[in-house]
Amino acid sequence: MTVRAADRARYDRATAHLDAPLAIVDLDAFDANADDLRRRAAGKPIRVASKSVRCRALLERVLARDGFAGLMSFTLAESLWLARSGFEDVLLAYPSADRAGYAELASDPKLAAAVTVMVDDVAQLDLIDAARGDGREVVRVCLELDTSLQMLGGRIRIGALRSPLRSPAQLADFARTVTRRQGFKLVGIMAYEGHIAGVGDSVAGRPLRSRAIRLMQTTARRELAERRAEVVRAVRAVAPDLEFVNGGGTGSVESTVAEHAVTEVAAGSGLYVPRLFDNYTSFTGRPAALFAQPVVRRPGVGVVTVLGGGYPASGAPGVDRLPVPYLPEGLRYDPQEGPGEVQTPLIGAPADDLLIGDKVWFRHAKAGELCERFDQLHLIEGDTVTETVPTYRGEGHTFL
Repeated sequence: MTVRAADRARYDRATAHLDAPLAIVDLDAFDANADDLRRRAAGKPIRVASKSVRCRALLERVLARDGFAGLMSFTLAESLWLARSGFEDVLLAYPSADRAGYAELASDPKLAAAVTVMVDDVAQLDLIDAARGDGREVVRVCLELDTSLQMLGGRIRIGALRSPLRSPAQLADFARTVTRRQGFKLVGIMAYEGHIAGVGDSVAGRPLRSRAIRLMQTTARRELAERRAEVVRAVRAVAPDLEFVNGGGTGSVESTVAEHAVTEVAAGSGLYVPRLFDNYTSFTGRPAALFAQPVVRRPGVGVVTVLGGGYPASGAPGVDRLPVPYLPEGLRYDPQEGPGEVQTPLIGAPADDLLIGDKVWFRHAKAGELCERFDQLHLIEGDTVTETVPTYRGEGHTFL
């Protein structure tokens, strides 16, 4: 029996009393992935990206482990909710225009001490000030550095369109603006190298593309390491009490923590290991989060139909954004239909061994987005569901 076949047998036994659709997290795999992230971080703390987990119980579980410290959130409303729930170090990774949220942040000492917000424009500071109302708490802020690789005078640009702040001079100038402004405290710098951390460098069946990605990433790492170090020196000259410099992501942990200027690394997807994280040479994780859909039809030889499953991931549309049938091995989508809103035909030899009511297990393309589809995660240890915990959605929250 292959490892995947053994996993399928475990998951089927563990959930035999449960009807699909359902979602699980294999805690043995989750914990092993956490241990591997800690090894790769080489002693630097890992800030957990909450959007890649979206379950308070699992955030608490990983933060209880050595090597993990703090959260990286994705909306201000989520940040405040997490802080009210007892998380004491929450870095909002994206700028916000949530005026009501800023009013609450500026009026509550506990929230103001726990939450750090992202800024890269004076207009964002103006919005926060206009939203304060009677709130007079100092707002902790972090500056974001544009990490994109630019060549040929900027005519070629590789990387996410994020912050407008790129050069050491730009960051230092904005740091001076923040430090001179009453009601704000500059505490950190964040730089997410998504073109390194979020792009696999070993694409199955695409050797030339994989080689080109590795070449690009080698160039990008070198350029960013030099520029990030200069930025940190320039900003520390303005704000010597800077608390943290955050960088990286699951796919770039080793190279990011190797930079002396970086004090912590962000990671989250590496806990669940969705399908987009199969294509890396730097690490191999264990799929920990899966969802199951029930077989509801048998249209013919070599075909079964499962209920639903059309859960595409965010990003540029493409086949790589679709969930993948994972267990039993050998199933694939009908190219004329793909994954459907209500029904999904699957073809392949294993279909003939599936009965009405059997479960087909899928992996989502991305990590936390799976939790927007399910109220609960069934936590599996061995071949037993040991606990069932709510996702953000199960607690009544859909922050985006």
